Amino acid sequence: MTETAPLTATRLSIVVCCYTAARRAQVLRAVDSAQQQTGAADEIIVVVDHNDALLEDLSEELPSLITVTPNTAERGLSGARNTGVGRAVNEVVVFLDDDAALTAGALDAARKAFDDGSVVAIGGAVEPDWQLGAAPDWFPAEFGWVVGCDYRGLPGGGEQIRNPIGAAMAVRRNALDRINGFSSRLGRVADLPAGCEETLMGVQLRAAFPGRRIIRHTAFRVCHHVPSDRATLRYFTRRCYQEGRSKASLTRIAGRHDALSSERSYTTRILPSGVWQARRNPPRVLAIITGFLCTTTGYVTGLVQTIRPGRDR
Repeated sequence: MTETAPLTATRLSIVVCCYTAARRAQVLRAVDSAQQQTGAADEIIVVVDHNDALLEDLSEELPSLITVTPNTAERGLSGARNTGVGRAVNEVVVFLDDDAALTAGALDAARKAFDDGSVVAIGGAVEPDWQLGAAPDWFPAEFGWVVGCDYRGLPGGGEQIRNPIGAAMAVRRNALDRINGFSSRLGRVADLPAGCEETLMGVQLRAAFPGRRIIRHTAFRVCHHVPSDRATLRYFTRRCYQEGRSKASLTRIAGRHDALSSERSYTTRILPSGVWQARRNPPRVLAIITGFLCTTTGYVTGLVQTIRPGRDR
């Protein structure tokens, strides 16, 4: 870590969760981007999700000042994040995806955000770094969440949000402790493109801290690597379907009102306007409609499965 003092007093614990050697280069890039912005009182924690070979490799590769630890909780991103929170000692925990790199000044922007005592969590700006150089022409901006990035329809910087995007978020550690961290009933496991653990976290934080805010802070910014295999219609439809299933699980846990509060505006305003804006690009229009239908199908399927006796996911 660098010895450069941070601009403000907030101390950060940066948690990077990883699970596969296929992303080794991205993990090292993510950690390096954090090292360049941390002060002596900050810490970086790399959590390896049930992969002994990768754990040994990163333990040897990374400097000793960086904590490399196995996921000691349930397999999956939620368990790995909870392991990171359990090892963290600082007041604010920053979560960085293993394939995302912080842009210049991002961590100091996060520090400044938490100078406001009313802020309990922030979500950063997540720019896609397409391996292909750009998004496919058919890919709709409204579905940036499919690849874990910003999407058209997000609130502006400084505005309140229900939940952050997981690739770049920061939360007060005592608040995470209060809600018992991330639920293992939701979230990605290995390459299964599920989600919604950040959504549940946001819902629980708002319930536990009604006077606090979760805001979008765009100066806290990352570049999120998007590999070529995620720039396909096959991945697009699979991810939409799994998001729908995750939303069904979230509905069961948090209730329909909280689980779908942002989706109402998204489906009634953002998607229809996206279709209109893309009217001269038929493949993109078709992608918007297909994405909506796949997500809805996943949601309905998830609801049916959760009400069957003996099914509890």
